[in-house]
Amino acid sequence: MKKSILRAAAVFAAVAALGGMFTGCSKKKAEPEFVYTGKPEYAEFAKAVKGKLRVGIECAYAPFNWTQPSKTVPGHPEYTAAQIYGSPDYTFGFDIIFSQLLADEMGLELEVHKNDWASIWMGLKAGDYDLVESGSIYSEERDKFLDYIDPYYNRFNVIVVKKDSPYASYTKLEQFKGLKFTTQINTNWPAYINQVPEPVILPYPDTCTEVIMKVAMGDVDCGVMDWPTAYSGCLSNPNVVIVNLEEGHDFVTPPDASDTCTPSVLDGNKVAVDALKAAMKAIGWNQESMDKYMKIAIETQPLSN
Repeated sequence: MKKSILRAAAVFAAVAALGGMFTGCSKKKAEPEFVYTGKPEYAEFAKAVKGKLRVGIECAYAPFNWTQPSKTVPGHPEYTAAQIYGSPDYTFGFDIIFSQLLADEMGLELEVHKNDWASIWMGLKAGDYDLVESGSIYSEERDKFLDYIDPYYNRFNVIVVKKDSPYASYTKLEQFKGLKFTTQINTNWPAYINQVPEPVILPYPDTCTEVIMKVAMGDVDCGVMDWPTAYSGCLSNPNVVIVNLEEGHDFVTPPDASDTCTPSVLDGNKVAVDALKAAMKAIGWNQESMDKYMKIAIETQPLSN
């Protein structure tokens, strides 16, 4: 009797294992083919991205973008924050407004991928997303691996200092000689700091928020960033102000850089470039659009950002 039970158990185990082999060898169910029903001029791009506009954004660079716990946009119920891919959190700001307009025009679903600024290009190269925004600008180094769409924001750069410091009343770059400066890492802003005579350059933090905090706490004398980000940071930190520099004594754009923020894709992705350029033209993106949506972004930014 005992032998019969053992023999039956062995047979059952063998059958189960054999069944597992057949299950493992069976073909996976094919994904349904993506069918695009939008405008024909975007069809090739839409099929390549399978109906999703995947955008890489820092989600920590107000007012261009920030992270928030809900999809609600205070004061502007006509807008909805986008959920961050793989996260319960949401993101909103200038980038989200712009990206959603593009996605709607092309008949695509917006998918926002959050990545630190220091590694945002690695995510693009890895294929995690197809487009990078976050106020990114042209540089000779990036030009080696990127193709650029049309400008989506024109910026100028400023200095922020503590409100009660003597530097708040300075009006010329020459007056900042020998002061302690910092800015966000992996940007073109160090080239602007170098326009100050003999600056003492301290380590660059990962975000502009950290730059603002270092100025507020007195760890550095001055921070350098674009005006919208500086203005946004000053709203959250009233003891930090933007210095009003005189024309002719302020920053100039370096010859190998740009102050035009331009979304970018990997070099050679002509299908994406053509489709995104066409979409920007179709939505009528211009300076008026830039000003209008940046104003909304600043108005809706949580002060904690």
